[in-house]
This record gives sequence, structure tokens and C-alpha cells, in this order.
Amino acid sequence: MTTSETSACILTMQALRHALLVVQGKWKLQIIVALNAGTRHFRGLERSVPGISTKVLAKELKELEAHQFISRTVHPGPPVLVEYQALPYARTLDPVIEVLKEWGLQHQQRLHVRAPAPE
Repeated sequence: MTTSETSACILTMQALRHALLVVQGKWKLQIIVALNAGTRHFRGLERSVPGISTKVLAKELKELEAHQFISRTVHPGPPVLVEYQALPYARTLDPVIEVLKEWGLQHQQRLHVRAPAPE
């Protein structure tokens, strides 16, 4: 490997490491897909992302907000209402989500795996 190839490889790995750090785990992209379908309240989001626990959803929402993918708005009550909304920046992940979806479908076919039924 030449020096320029090594540098390019290292740059690629650093960029991938950062990207994966931001969207790591199995929940963040699923939450963004759910939010891109419309503004949601916490319980609605919880129902839209099958299998996620309340604690994990709260943690993931905080991280997505910190990375400026979503906004959190508190409407004073009673009852207090918290609303989450995907910000335009979340749409920059649309091509990534689409490619991962297509790859996932191809991989399922390759392994002869049926897609899990919606819960």
C-alpha cells in the first residue's frame, strides 16, 4: 500500500468511526424513520419502534437531540406534553437509511431469512 493509499484508508476509517459513533446501535435510525413520518409524542414513538424500552428510547432521544437530528419541545400542562420532531438535518440520513434498507433486504434473501413480522 502506498503512503497516499494508507492516508486515504485512515481518513475513510476515521470518517466511518465518527459516523458510526453518531448513529450507533439498532435504535437511532429506526427512531429517525419514525420521526420522519411526523411529529410524535414519547408514547407514540415507543409504539412506533417495536421492542425499544422506555429507558433506551429516552437515552437515544437525548443523543439524537445532542447531534441536532431532532428537537424536543415541552408544552406546559396540565398535563405537560413533550413533543419530538425530526429536524431537516435528519433528512441527510435518508440516503444512508435507503442503502441500508436495500442491503438488508438483499442480505435476508442471500441467507434465505424471512423478514421479522411487525409487532
